[in-house]
Amino acid sequence: MELHLEDHLIDALERAPQFGEINTQTLEAERLGGLTNLVYRVTYEDRPYVVRIPGEGTEAYIDRRVEAHNAKQAAAAGVNAPVLYFDEQDGLMVCSYLEGYRTMSPSGFRGDDGAVERAGEALHRMHSSGREFKFRFELFSMIDEYLEVLKKLDCPLPEGYHDVVQEAETVREALAAHPQQLSPCHNDPLCENFLDNGNRTCIVDWEYSGMNEPLWDVADLSVEAGLSEDQDLILLSAYNGGTYTDAEFGRMRIYKAMCDLLWTLWGLIQFANDNPAEDFWAYSTGRFNRCKALMAKPEFHTYITDVRSDN
Repeated sequence: MELHLEDHLIDALERAPQFGEINTQTLEAERLGGLTNLVYRVTYEDRPYVVRIPGEGTEAYIDRRVEAHNAKQAAAAGVNAPVLYFDEQDGLMVCSYLEGYRTMSPSGFRGDDGAVERAGEALHRMHSSGREFKFRFELFSMIDEYLEVLKKLDCPLPEGYHDVVQEAETVREALAAHPQQLSPCHNDPLCENFLDNGNRTCIVDWEYSGMNEPLWDVADLSVEAGLSEDQDLILLSAYNGGTYTDAEFGRMRIYKAMCDLLWTLWGLIQFANDNPAEDFWAYSTGRFNRCKALMAKPEFHTYITDVRSDN
């Protein structure tokens, strides 16, 4: 195991009751993935954990008290890894490490329809759990909030962004015509947030979680995994227990465009905060262009009609 015993990791571990005063002779740490946070697999006295240290600047758009509540609710529902420690002031978190699970990726989903089905079932398990999350994840309000953050950061927007937001008013009206019942949602289902052992899928990283329309999660997973239309049908069918309506399919496809519209702004915040994890300007413009391309397709208007009529 690659050793990563940086001072900031030792300082963080000593704050958690699972570790106390660290004996470095019995400690191993391996850096895991993460775009905005520092995430480690830590083995201490032969027991594995996952430790998450929040990234700089994340306090501007993530409420850690909300995350703590929701992550624990997701764990109680059997969807998230057990949360062993959470500092609600700064978001330091320690979870159990799930042995035998692989971290998913876009290629992992695209090459494994079974994993797509299990992910849909895991999302349904969370959404139907009856748990109550704090925070209302509301698409258009969050777009406004992110735009305010970017204004304070003096960050430019891709050309035409406000025009597309205006075009999306038709989408807002269609979605509002027959709103779904709100459910406890993940809201940021990156492929890497899904852990799969071949029989069951768990979902981690509940930073953006809140009550939302559940098909947002289904649509966003499809976007992040780059699923084909055939796999979209597999995902939606598994999520719905084998069936779905034209309105549900249309809602999923609409939300795919809206996911890109929102996460364009998230990427720009990372760009403005000089996050070195990747080229966030390219990330944002790529997502924005994909959003525009989907909204420009003739069938997009059919999706809007189906959602508005909800037949």
